[in-house]
Amino acid sequence: MPLLPDEPAATIIGTGERAGSPEITVVVPCYREADNVRPLVSALEIALAGRDWEVIFVDDNSPDGTIEVIRQLAWANWRVRGISRIGRRGLSSAVIEGALASSARFIAVMDGDLQHDQTRLGTMVDVLAQDRCDIVIGSRHVEGGDNAGLANAWRHALSNGGIRLAQMMLPVHVGDPMSGFFALRRDLFVRTAPCLSGQGFKILMDLILSAPEKVRVEEIPCTFHPRAAGESKLDAVVLLQFVDLILEKLFRGWLPLRFIGFATVGITGVGVNLIVMMLLRFVGMDFGPAQVISTLIAITSNFWLDNKLVYSDRRLRGMGLLGGFLVFLLVSAVGAWANIGIVQLFRAKGEGLGQASAVGAIIGVVWNYAVSSTLIWKTR
Repeated sequence: MPLLPDEPAATIIGTGERAGSPEITVVVPCYREADNVRPLVSALEIALAGRDWEVIFVDDNSPDGTIEVIRQLAWANWRVRGISRIGRRGLSSAVIEGALASSARFIAVMDGDLQHDQTRLGTMVDVLAQDRCDIVIGSRHVEGGDNAGLANAWRHALSNGGIRLAQMMLPVHVGDPMSGFFALRRDLFVRTAPCLSGQGFKILMDLILSAPEKVRVEEIPCTFHPRAAGESKLDAVVLLQFVDLILEKLFRGWLPLRFIGFATVGITGVGVNLIVMMLLRFVGMDFGPAQVISTLIAITSNFWLDNKLVYSDRRLRGMGLLGGFLVFLLVSAVGAWANIGIVQLFRAKGEGLGQASAVGAIIGVVWNYAVSSTLIWKTR
């Protein structure tokens, strides 16, 4: 396969040591995939036989010892590399770190669960080398593709819902924008990386929307295999984070993805507050106690959803969860007090109740978001 100008081939020097970078880096974000690492490396050795490649596993501190399996393989196989991340999680950010750790000509991305059809990697790289496109996607939704490996009807529904949402946003037609199996030139990734959100589990759409120029996309049919070991990460959280990504791109980065999610959770808290209040009043509780209880339940609901969804990559556990909740209560109380004061101030200046309430709510959610991100879910 011809190399680009000024891109020297990697060589093996006389001592048996390797010199230079491989032509292909396969980036594999993983969490709790200890049982799949060895089979995946073996599968890649067959699929990429005769090619110059490496695989970089990016492990989010898996409790099952995934990184130890990777290190054992790396001792005996120079093609295997591992990045162990402590205190941060998320597929998209893992892909970014893995890709930026490569000096290869091409970057391929695939999951670590053996569900992606690694036998298609060679074809994907050849398509890029022929300059037929900028991004080549292993697609389940073109002729010859198959997504039967999705575990059940619920996951099929989540995947199909995400596809329909993405297709409404993308500047180019993509049959499988939810695919986690794709390849592109490293120089395009490097130029796009500063504009990526780095959040969530579906980075392909982020890449297409964030690229400095309109990208050419080609899809090749792939079979999505059933998972051999471990547990699927596709759930409602993934789809919600995908919706957040779409909203962030709609606002062209003016509103951070995490802030959009935080504000959305705050809106659900208002609904929880009203519903609990009506139920308590219905059973005869006085307004004062009902207001206190409904407010506490709404704050608890907000905290749980923020920890589960908005800050999933910084999720609190154990005693940190209890401490974070107590701080969240204090932050929310201060935000509510400030909200009331701002409404009264605007009312005193003759503003309408609706306008005053809107300003108070906006300032309140900005306060809660800023302090929560700094004190509770800070980067560790």
